[in-house]
Amino acid sequence: MNEHEWQEVIGTIGIFVLLITVVLTVIWQVGASRRARLQLAREGEYQRIAEAAIAGQRTIEQQLAQIGGQVADLQGRTDKIERVLKDVE
Repeated sequence: MNEHEWQEVIGTIGIFVLLITVVLTVIWQVGASRRARLQLAREGEYQRIAEAAIAGQRTIEQQLAQIGGQVADLQGRTDKIERVLKDVE
């Protein structure tokens, strides 16, 4: 092989290396952007679940407050009944 043939071989190898590098970089960047998009979607879903949990907890808190009031009312009525029964004895 003469000098020009070696230059052509080295140039061809260089072009292939450059082309492979560019293709791999593009593939890597596409994958990174896809992962970022999926992570954002996942975080949005977690946010929605957290908001639903908070709303559920508020509802439960209101129901517990209402039940607490009802129990206090029943306790007061029970105390009155006990007083009446003691007076009757």
